[in-house]
Amino acid sequence: MKQKTTKKLQAEAQFSSFINLREVRMKYNWRTKTKWLGITLALILGLTLSFVSVAAQEWPDEPNFPKISKDEAMDWAESKWGPLSEYEEAAVDWVYEEFQPSTFTVKEQIEELIWFAHKAEPLRGVSIDSVAETIKTHKWESDVLTKAFRDITGIKVTHNIIGEGDLIEKLQTQLATRQKIYDVWVNDADLIGTHVRLQDAVNLTEYMNGEGADITNPRLDLDDFLNPEFGQNYEGEQIQLPDQQFANLYWFRYDWFTDPDLKAKFKDHYGYELGVPRNWAAYEDIAEFFTDHVSRAEVPNPPPEGKKIFGHMDYGKKGPSLGWRFTDAWLSIAGVGSKGLPNGMPVDEWGIRVRDKKPVGSMVARGGALNGPAAYYALEKYVDWLKEYAPPYAASMGWSEAGPVASRGTVAQRPFQYITFLSADPFTQPESTVTDDDGMPLWRVAPTPHGRYWEEGMKLGYQDAGSWTIPKMTEGENREASWLWAQFAVAKSITMRKFDAGRTPIRKSTVFSEYWDKHEGELGGLITFYKSPVEKLWTDTGMNVPHYPLLAEQWWKQIGLAVTGQKTPVQAMDDLAEIQDDLLAKLRLPKYSPDLNEMRPREYWLQKEGAPKAERGPEEPLTKPYDELLAEWEAGE
Repeated sequence: MKQKTTKKLQAEAQFSSFINLREVRMKYNWRTKTKWLGITLALILGLTLSFVSVAAQEWPDEPNFPKISKDEAMDWAESKWGPLSEYEEAAVDWVYEEFQPSTFTVKEQIEELIWFAHKAEPLRGVSIDSVAETIKTHKWESDVLTKAFRDITGIKVTHNIIGEGDLIEKLQTQLATRQKIYDVWVNDADLIGTHVRLQDAVNLTEYMNGEGADITNPRLDLDDFLNPEFGQNYEGEQIQLPDQQFANLYWFRYDWFTDPDLKAKFKDHYGYELGVPRNWAAYEDIAEFFTDHVSRAEVPNPPPEGKKIFGHMDYGKKGPSLGWRFTDAWLSIAGVGSKGLPNGMPVDEWGIRVRDKKPVGSMVARGGALNGPAAYYALEKYVDWLKEYAPPYAASMGWSEAGPVASRGTVAQRPFQYITFLSADPFTQPESTVTDDDGMPLWRVAPTPHGRYWEEGMKLGYQDAGSWTIPKMTEGENREASWLWAQFAVAKSITMRKFDAGRTPIRKSTVFSEYWDKHEGELGGLITFYKSPVEKLWTDTGMNVPHYPLLAEQWWKQIGLAVTGQKTPVQAMDDLAEIQDDLLAKLRLPKYSPDLNEMRPREYWLQKEGAPKAERGPEEPLTKPYDELLAEWEAGE
């Protein structure tokens, strides 16, 4: 069993000291009690405060950690704002006890958080309900940020954490019934096309420049967001504000791929070098190699005794997440759709053709690509790899169950790793089979290999961008409180610490920070991806999908039948395309409602340039060494 390093034990002990100190301070609020109680507590806490102050300045590798003690910071705040209220004191407390490291200086953090305390004064006592999907970032928001927000503003937030499928269902119910369930939502920017067409969400650009101007954080800095465009309408106005985002990337065992014996064995079998696959042909060879030709005894840093090695990992459980496995750009990675960023135009990765912002069809017969040769190929490869190269339990797993499986040490590669699951402890703990003795990863993330229909100029992957969305039915004080809460959750004072909790960045200042420049190696290339010019090739669903909740649920139902063998991939995609067009034809939306093309023979569209694309033959496998690929990635090639 690996032992924890001295560095990690020191950090845990110091963190414990901060938490204990916070409990004492928040229980007694000593600066606002009577003089004798303040003196008594000062005596009681004297040694503790002294120890924590020393620990803070000696906490290793924290470039932005406070250079002044908390008491000094309190004195500075009083010199600026006069005697501090309990809300202002709480702002200083949270800067020291939770929100480190930060891209802001301590004074900048205090100024930003006290701004929230001041602007919330008329709203103290207001209660709101928000909702987000079940990932680690949002759990941290619910467990930690709501408490900080209440301490600093006096506004109570119930941040409900539910499954993404349940969230979409509840959102659809609220849209249909016009009955408010939550005041503010963190729902994927995949719904931007829905919100724009239904005109159901507050236009945040108008709000920030109008009635919400006085409660808009002067340090919000939209230019610092990685991809604010994910939540913008056709006019570039902000409808949804990103709260977190995570890409799906290629994941692999760097230690196995660079092992000389395995590299020689692979070249003997396949005639080319083992490396990061650049296309699906190479990915399939590598999956076969590790599944059929490599034993536990042959790999460095092997999994526990008796465990088999697999060359592929995926999931196939029938349910909403099976639909996301495809709508989250698997078809685009295969090469379905047109060139264009952030999404293919005129045909996107859902196979939907758009003209003048109006969807005109999904079927090839209408100029769509959902049942074209590239779409058939995408589903066929998914089903074949799941059956032939993944662990037998993979087909019964959903996305959240499958997300951390690679950390068990039995999987050589994944083509579709949602990076939010890299926040699972086994990916970075010293005790894990996928880290070295210091907790440094033996794995890496790299650009996603693409299918044979993919072309330069197309998007190459997907990014989930859970985004703050305020329904128009949320009004008055609740709208104001919701906007303050949304801004608090993405404040620069907080977002570095939030990324550390959930591995879902939203700000450039986080990924380009001095802190992560020093710690970049701890995340296996994740920071490198977000700093690289190619990050722009990983985008969300985009504007073409006119009603995400209604259409998305059709995908997993049809794909699930292909997984179980009840339908062939061709039958499943043909049926899905027909069902999707039937629903598009029935939609009557306030803006940009679908207007379907007349049906034509498939050949009419397949012989044209672009999407839908005619059938193509097999491609030659292509790999590259990771270090070469990383250099290209950083250069944006």
